[in-house]
Amino acid sequence: MKNLPKNKNNFFQLIKISKEGDFNLRIGKIINKFGQELITPSFIPVATNASIRALDSLKVKQQGINGIFVNTYHMHLSPGEEIVEELGGLHKFMNYDGIIFTDSGGFQAFSLGQAIVDGVGKIVSIFSKEGKKRKQTTEKMAQITENSIIFKSHIDGKIIELTPEKSISIQLKLGSDILMVLDECTSPLSSYEYTKLSMERSSKWAIKCLEFFKQHSKGNQYLYGIIQGGYFYDLRIKSAELISQLDFDGIAIGGSLGTSKENIKEILSWIKDYIPIQKPRHLLGIGSIPEIFTAIENGMDTFDCVIPTRYARTGTVFVKNPPTFVKDITAKYYNNKESKKYDGPIEEDCNCYTCKNYTIAYLNHLFYVGEINVMTLLTIHNLHFYNELLKNIRESILEGKYLEFKKKFFKID
Repeated sequence: MKNLPKNKNNFFQLIKISKEGDFNLRIGKIINKFGQELITPSFIPVATNASIRALDSLKVKQQGINGIFVNTYHMHLSPGEEIVEELGGLHKFMNYDGIIFTDSGGFQAFSLGQAIVDGVGKIVSIFSKEGKKRKQTTEKMAQITENSIIFKSHIDGKIIELTPEKSISIQLKLGSDILMVLDECTSPLSSYEYTKLSMERSSKWAIKCLEFFKQHSKGNQYLYGIIQGGYFYDLRIKSAELISQLDFDGIAIGGSLGTSKENIKEILSWIKDYIPIQKPRHLLGIGSIPEIFTAIENGMDTFDCVIPTRYARTGTVFVKNPPTFVKDITAKYYNNKESKKYDGPIEEDCNCYTCKNYTIAYLNHLFYVGEINVMTLLTIHNLHFYNELLKNIRESILEGKYLEFKKKFFKID
């Protein structure tokens, strides 16, 4: 440990670096101004509007969640960064002292722009079971210019211009621990030519963000640069070289991440050696079970995604059953004989609040009659599943048994 590189601000500390097979594994620790620690690698749930849907902040902490990801664009629309700042910043506003990440608003340029036209996300379709319930449109609500992103508010239609400086200003006022530079998340269907122009523009924005941050930050907040370049080797390398040379506190990897989930591994393998060892690495918007293992094996420290919480709201829960690791609890049972299969928890060996207190039969009933509390109960289970998985992964790395744990988890002979 004495020879491990140190982060200049000491907000991130490396605990262990190891190599098992072809995998580059890391254990680290992020510390915020309240002394709260986030041991990495760690999954960061998304709290879009300063709230994980169906959970209040106390329940979030009770689940052992020491890091969340808040959406800058949505907080700017409501209640507004000035109000949050006046009320003491995000931590006080939502009564949460864990590590708070904020994005830049750049992803909304994609999700409200080209993603609507292409019908895609960073990798696959953005229109989940939950999303299909909403009215779909091909009208773009965001446009990219050379100097800014222009949004049409989905709330009242108001036009909003987000420059690099404005994005950082909003995040500083929100008072998050970790901020992201403004960038453009390109579509997986974008051409090489457009991706190159976008990457170069995002690089210019990153420099502007860094300059503004250094001029206006009052300390105890940290800025991550974002590596872009789509699924193009030379563009990723060029972006990685530039962002890694600048004085950012950490590095994030942004989308798009190719046209299939297999492309993520390739992209991370291209750029991982360009990122300074002492800087924390965050993979933006990725969080399926296989993707988490891929991220960790390529030296990523944190990763955020809506998967466990969004799945919970559609009646899908996580279980230790590869290859899908999910169970749909919404299938209705119609006779007493079949109902016996539901007379037990989601998982027998799960110690979450939901599994210790309720059967699948009861959860199934709540889902069918539309009781709101079923979303809370399923969200608690899914986040517990993710927390336990990451805890076990960290322990396996510390013990030098990561490969052994992975084979057991995926039930590989």
